[in-house]
Amino acid sequence: MKLLIACILCLGAMTTSAQESLNVMTFNIRLNLESDSGNAWRYRKDKVASQILFHDAKLVGVQEALPGQMNDLAQLLKGYRWVGVGREDGKQGGEFSAIFYDSSRLKLLASETFWLSETPSVAGSKGWDAALPRIVTWAKFKDTNSGKIFFHFNTHFDHMGKEARKQSSLLILKQVAQLAGKLPVLVTGDFNADPSDEPIQVIIDNKNPLHLTDAEAVSQTPHYGPNASFNGWQIHTDNLKEHIDYIFIHGPITVLKHATLAQLWGTRFSSDHFPVMATVVVE
Repeated sequence: MKLLIACILCLGAMTTSAQESLNVMTFNIRLNLESDSGNAWRYRKDKVASQILFHDAKLVGVQEALPGQMNDLAQLLKGYRWVGVGREDGKQGGEFSAIFYDSSRLKLLASETFWLSETPSVAGSKGWDAALPRIVTWAKFKDTNSGKIFFHFNTHFDHMGKEARKQSSLLILKQVAQLAGKLPVLVTGDFNADPSDEPIQVIIDNKNPLHLTDAEAVSQTPHYGPNASFNGWQIHTDNLKEHIDYIFIHGPITVLKHATLAQLWGTRFSSDHFPVMATVVVE
């Protein structure tokens, strides 16, 4: 009898975990460039949307998304809504680091964008030695399944400015602490830095009480897929080295799975970056 009760309780816990788990994705979708020829956006947009939908990603932080690409994804991702602004003017100018979310599961409570600069509230501002304006879009959600409230921050660090990447890491830690407080936090993005590079080391430095944790490092299931997340359109994934896309967590979040999704359609990828996904439970 005791064994039967234990089995029932175990099954109940597994069912609850399955109901409350969220698939979270970070996805640099590559801006729309006609010079990409066969890899141009018009040939890839259905592939990008299909990866999000097939893997049932409830939250997707996208990078390099131009306004037209945002419109395309909004049409292709039925039932999803999004938040974000263009980095050039805080409206429609330039690339978005937007957050798409499944509105049947998640209720948006608040959202805003700040710039990775010495003046975070000034639209279009460039920070330190950055080549371009860089942004963080954040959203506060309530999970209608579990009732849990949490934050999601999404970003794209500068590709040139070494000091800008370091200072951006420090600024994100500060902003996460100020905005989210003790609530659980997910941080997604293209950080243009490998795990051993200073910007990532700043983020995960456990001597800093504000530090974040790499979801891959604490996944209950071993990482699935290539270690690299940037493919540069090269199909020989064993030779890829650049691991620059991440999902970080802070607070009471359990990571069940972590993966880099290297799906090929013939000899084509959906982007020059692989989407990175984690299955998490917000406690």
